[in-house]
Amino acid sequence: MPDTELGATLLRLARAAIGEQLGKPAAATATASHARLHEPGATFVTLTRQGNLRGCIGSLEAYRPLAQDVRENALAAAFRDPRFSPLAVEEFESISVEVSLLTPAVPLAFRDEAEFMTLLRPGVDGIVFQYGRHRSTFLPQVWESLPEPEQFMQQLKRKAGLPPNFWHEAVIISRYEVAKWKEGR
Repeated sequence: MPDTELGATLLRLARAAIGEQLGKPAAATATASHARLHEPGATFVTLTRQGNLRGCIGSLEAYRPLAQDVRENALAAAFRDPRFSPLAVEEFESISVEVSLLTPAVPLAFRDEAEFMTLLRPGVDGIVFQYGRHRSTFLPQVWESLPEPEQFMQQLKRKAGLPPNFWHEAVIISRYEVAKWKEGR
């Protein structure tokens, strides 16, 4: 799935959307010339500053054109991630943008948590955890900071607002993969 030209275009689109919102010159605006940009796509845009997370927002399902999805998620990551204050113009040049393009999520079949754990592919799987109205996801990149499957799942459950050792037969788990591109800042 990696496509260098597509990745470079998505990164330019994301940075341009943020820059335009901050009043930066539109000269950096990316042109939407790649054929995939008009097809539905689901992305996450992750912003880091000096190696630290500065914002991360995305879509789990492809419901709008890829170009629009990456622009909207870039703006949301920069200005509407509830964990951070809105990005300031002074920070713009020091942020690094990463775009993850998700494959469709595939529900997993398992009898219990132990069987589910055998299906996990650390470093490969992005996981969507759902129980009733509780829902959370971790991109595959999260395996870099949570490499142990048990710890990965405990934190994913916490993110969903549930206790780390929670389990119920009605839990639904899906997995997806990503192609990702990151600026070299």
